[in-house]
Amino acid sequence: MEITLMQGIGLALMAIVVGLDFWLEALFIFRPIIVSTLTGMILGDLQLGLICGGITELAFAGLTPAGGTQPPNPVLAGVMSVVIAYITGQGAEASMALALPFSFLMQYVILFCYSTFSFFMKGADKAADDADIKGIYKTNIICTCIIAVLYGAIVFLCAYAAQDAMKAFVEMLPAWLTHGFEVAGGILPAVGFAMLLRVMLKFEFVPYLLIGFVIACFLDFSNLLPIAIVGVALALLVYNIEEKIGAAKTAVEEDFEDENLV
Repeated sequence: MEITLMQGIGLALMAIVVGLDFWLEALFIFRPIIVSTLTGMILGDLQLGLICGGITELAFAGLTPAGGTQPPNPVLAGVMSVVIAYITGQGAEASMALALPFSFLMQYVILFCYSTFSFFMKGADKAADDADIKGIYKTNIICTCIIAVLYGAIVFLCAYAAQDAMKAFVEMLPAWLTHGFEVAGGILPAVGFAMLLRVMLKFEFVPYLLIGFVIACFLDFSNLLPIAIVGVALALLVYNIEEKIGAAKTAVEEDFEDENLV
């Protein structure tokens, strides 16, 4: 299938919004599961967007910017995994693996911007010394607009202008290499989830991990909705227990204070 000019423009506009969200780390709509879903909506294949988004999100689960570090770009990964699957007919796993070079490309572009924007800092420092709020505001707006233009332009060029080249490239790949991308795409979500667990997993959370593992692997469901409902139920259960414990601690502290006052 081909991407039309209007769809390419729509993808570029969407990339500007989610790219700025990634730049500012505001609403976290830059995560692949959201970006891929929006991409699927624009291309008219929501199911494809959801499937690619779920796989890509797992692969990027443990990758998030912290301080000055810049991980592989989740926006380009989310967009291009759906675009590649849409125009080439590849599966979600192979498309996610093939989208990684675009993610690395945007990662290096953002790192280049980090270095280049240092030239603006002299003017920003002078504006701060002079208490020039408008000058500081102008510097931030200029840098943000540059990022917005880069996201829109790169996504438009990769998704629309280069679609014929991408399709030809994927079609010329030998079957064994395409299968290798499928295998890599199937492994990467497990790696991403393992990276997330390495940071977040604590002993008190192990029971919930085991419950989810048993439900996902040994019970036959046609979709993941029952697992999600069980997860929500467990989250509400923990929340209610912690609320009761917090209320009990507050009551004990108040009683202790009242006894001391007497």
